[in-house]
Amino acid sequence: MTYPFSAVLGMADMRLALLLNAVSPAIGGVLVRGEKGTAKSTAVRALAALLPPVGRVAGCRFGCDPAEPDPACPDGPHPVDAPAETRPARLVELPVGAAEDRVVGSLDLERAIGEGVRAFEPGLLAAAHRGVLYVDEVNLLHDHLVDLLLDAAAMGRSHVEREGVSVSHAARFLLVGTMNPEEGELRPQLLDRFGLTVEVGASRDPAVRVEVVRRRLAADADPAGFAARWADADADVARQVADARRRLPGVRLPDAALRQIAEVCAAFDVDGMRADIVTARTALAHAAWLGRDRVTIDDVRVAARLALPHRRRRDPFDTPGLDEKRLDEALRQAQDAHPDDDPDDAGPTGSGPDGGGPRGGGGPGGDSEGHDPDGSGPGGDRDRTDPGPGRAGQSAVGDTGPQGRADRDGGWPQGGSDDGGGSDQDGGRRGAGGDDMAGGPVDSDPSRAGAYAPAGGQPVAVPRGGLRARLLTAPGVGDGVPGRRSRARTGRGRATGARVPAGRVGALHLAATVRAAAPHQAARGRLAGPLRLRGDDVREAVREGREGNLVLFVVDASGSMGARQRMATVKDAVLALLTDAYQRRDKVAVVAFRGADARTLLPATSSVLAASTRLAELPTGGRTPLAEGLLAAADLLRVERLRDPKRRPLVLVVTDGRATAGTRPLDRAAAAAQVLVATRASCVVVDCESGPVRLNLAARLATQLDAPLHPLASLTHSHPRDRAIPVAT
Repeated sequence: MTYPFSAVLGMADMRLALLLNAVSPAIGGVLVRGEKGTAKSTAVRALAALLPPVGRVAGCRFGCDPAEPDPACPDGPHPVDAPAETRPARLVELPVGAAEDRVVGSLDLERAIGEGVRAFEPGLLAAAHRGVLYVDEVNLLHDHLVDLLLDAAAMGRSHVEREGVSVSHAARFLLVGTMNPEEGELRPQLLDRFGLTVEVGASRDPAVRVEVVRRRLAADADPAGFAARWADADADVARQVADARRRLPGVRLPDAALRQIAEVCAAFDVDGMRADIVTARTALAHAAWLGRDRVTIDDVRVAARLALPHRRRRDPFDTPGLDEKRLDEALRQAQDAHPDDDPDDAGPTGSGPDGGGPRGGGGPGGDSEGHDPDGSGPGGDRDRTDPGPGRAGQSAVGDTGPQGRADRDGGWPQGGSDDGGGSDQDGGRRGAGGDDMAGGPVDSDPSRAGAYAPAGGQPVAVPRGGLRARLLTAPGVGDGVPGRRSRARTGRGRATGARVPAGRVGALHLAATVRAAAPHQAARGRLAGPLRLRGDDVREAVREGREGNLVLFVVDASGSMGARQRMATVKDAVLALLTDAYQRRDKVAVVAFRGADARTLLPATSSVLAASTRLAELPTGGRTPLAEGLLAAADLLRVERLRDPKRRPLVLVVTDGRATAGTRPLDRAAAAAQVLVATRASCVVVDCESGPVRLNLAARLATQLDAPLHPLASLTHSHPRDRAIPVAT
């Protein structure tokens, strides 16, 4: 049974963003970003129960509106007087690993080619039409599914084209996605398709945490009883949504408010015009939600805070967020430059930004719903800790506690993945030296690789402007997930042959299918007419495209690398390679070695921001435990091969080749190199040695790893065109 929406404690911004989209689906959906266990999925799944029911043409599998049926509906054409029926609004979940046919629908190719019949089975996009399409862990969605979502979101239609057979149907839906930034960021094209974005985090207030646990336990013990206790609160929210929808067409957007929106968007230097449009739609919906018939500056502020943060990012190292002081200043300047000529903005009592809804009662589930002594129903402790979805403040969402710097263990940054956290409010930059970047000196030159410290206090390394990485590729042809780095047999790309399908047919190879069926036509009794096909005639195309790899950085952080200029150059190069990995859909991992041991600073992740955070915190000094670094890399690769066996690794050993820790360090490094070779990973040795006297120890390591050797300076360039550097020698 679905957890009630009104029982979700705190998360005011998330609930407000979802409700505003319920009021005005034209806003374009919500992206919810946050750490694990913060009720992201719970709140989204509860949203469908609050949406008004949907009318559709009876029997139409594509959910056509009886008042305006789709003229191109595959189940149509529908007559004007077609019978109608009503069904609840749907929440359709798109699994991250869904096949393309499951998303867009499947076409019976045998009947289409042999009989000329368009036998089409609708997919998830058709099921989500006029409802909610929910993608959990949307940042892990494969690129080919992202492309399908982009097409449908842009056109409001889904097109299926298979070997000349085309089917099209309406696919207008409210797109809602949730993600944990630790696992990677979204492609910019899909990120911009989400109308609003919110950051959520667990409250650090013990009273709130106690109440969350109490409600969860009550729901698990008696799901039906718990839902019944919150049924009135949910029904009240649903009525408010319906009332706001009816009120929305009559809400006015004064020219003064529109100018404020335009000036705020210009002040934050967002790309394109979608930000202005979404902010205007959100302000209208917020005014309707609060019972007003006119947009005020408070509506504009709330709308900008939800619509702009994800549109400010320029590269993967930018932390999302919005400087609210800067937002207030931009609004003040806009208001001073364009004072509102129509000051009559009076609304219902208590309907201001802190009013909590049309009734001003703290939002759904507030005081107006009564009290439950055990705190597990509407009212009770919730009224003292939860401002409700109508409140524009951030007390329930922003209270994520100080993140601070990573804990230290013997001078190392804390292991594990981290998204860098915090908002981007102070704009400070830290130095680029080889010392501990978390506490290094301030570097006033923004062109240097340094550490950008957001308000949360966690530094993020940023690349030197204009520096790009050369393309490194793994040798041979793989079978990994689609990406943009190494050659691989994938579902997309140029056709290189045909094969008998092992299961569901992928991309049909029409010529091979006809060749397989042609010798049997006489035996099948065909004298004329369509080709007679059987299942064993069908051939699918073998395609070669590009795959994403696991790029493992093994970084020497010892004293020999600690000269300020050398480590700054290393970080420049690694940051350029990280940017390249982000663009090519790779996973990244970071192992560093110094002193007496090696540490996995970052397990395999798609989050380049997390990798840059770990790099910014990387201290240097001590001896060089090269053997331990290579063994740590081999251990990480063994684990990742079990988790993701088709993703080929690419290991970049960034070192000057020295080994000074422990007994017989060079001999142990040679033995460790053979352990790494046994993993069958493609390796590259990046030689960081500089100066007039060179020992050429990195070349020796490259020979032991059977890997190519590249000087550090050769891996980056400032020219916009890439030049591929294959790993194979």
